[in-house]
Amino acid sequence: MANFDQELSLPAWPQYGDEEREGLIRALEQGQWWRMGGSEVDTFEAEFAAYHGAPYALAVTTGTHALELALEVMGIKPGDEVIVPAFTFISSSQAVQRFGAVAVPVDVDLDTYNIDPAAAAAAVTDRTRAIMPVHMAGVVADMDALGKIAADAGIQLVQDAAHAHGASWKGNRIGELGSIAAMSFQNGKLMTAGEGGAVLFPDRESYELGFLRHSCGRPRGDRTYRHATSGSNFRMNEFSASVLRAQLSRLDAQIDTREERWPLLSRLLAEAGVVPQGDDERVDRHPHYMAMFRVPGITEDQRNALVDDLIALGLPAFASFRAIYRTNAFWEHSAPEETVEQIAARCPNSELINAESIWLHHRTLLGTEEQMHQVAERVAAAVAAR
Repeated sequence: MANFDQELSLPAWPQYGDEEREGLIRALEQGQWWRMGGSEVDTFEAEFAAYHGAPYALAVTTGTHALELALEVMGIKPGDEVIVPAFTFISSSQAVQRFGAVAVPVDVDLDTYNIDPAAAAAAVTDRTRAIMPVHMAGVVADMDALGKIAADAGIQLVQDAAHAHGASWKGNRIGELGSIAAMSFQNGKLMTAGEGGAVLFPDRESYELGFLRHSCGRPRGDRTYRHATSGSNFRMNEFSASVLRAQLSRLDAQIDTREERWPLLSRLLAEAGVVPQGDDERVDRHPHYMAMFRVPGITEDQRNALVDDLIALGLPAFASFRAIYRTNAFWEHSAPEETVEQIAARCPNSELINAESIWLHHRTLLGTEEQMHQVAERVAAAVAAR
């Protein structure tokens, strides 16, 4: 493999500054550190909802909890089926399975890595209650086609928008697409407080139910422990919210930079012999959570070794998610009545992506144009050596 003398000093992540420090001090000195007594969570929710065009936002402890809360508000129950993409992070299916509902994996598009609407339509049964599109790496799924499928079948959509902060589909932001959306603020996400999540609600009724259930079923102002519903404690603390307010203030500029860098890096990666994740022209604001690409023809073990090579060359490289049905976790609770081989046979694109795909952390796309060339040179050298 070629030697690269020049160190690749890509921007660090998370990024922070005086805004986060001031927010933490503000939360500290207000004297109330949980959402029921402070103002940081309430203010963050209003700012986050407005940014995404949603009537309401509810801040929660994690992105996984955001998905669980969304499904609970939607009324998902044991035995129900929820259609999910076969290629996604495991939380998409586990959130479904935690309710005793069945997560039904369907194939994804080989270009965008998003759920294939035709595969989703084919999987609808009389037990299907919802479809969960995942906006993979910030590319919004085909919400037009999925919305029609859901409307025709009388089922719901719930967006797993953990990668899609600031994204826009045909001029509509995530909160303007008419369905509940769950988002994540885990340490690697586009804005972060280490952990955290949020649920965007399209109407007051679902928001109020979400509020109850995220606070152990306890109404606002309750002093006599009259828990109105079942639920859990998914409340975000004031310190996390103060950091997220600062993170939100810098998000737009970071998206602008990543949108400027991706066309260049994508072209250079293609010239290096790999296949970058594709875009959808209807996505008019793409936040680029990951810089993803496939190396056609390699095995999963070869891909994993290639990731090690890229890391050794100074790149923030990762193996992609495993297809969910190729994890032990998927089969532990409420799995469909199929074998791994049966699901794999109807998910050929997910099989390829499972073995061939790699992602570079989104901080890569905050680098300079010169660094995009350096990144591509290292990818080319590592691929050629393999």
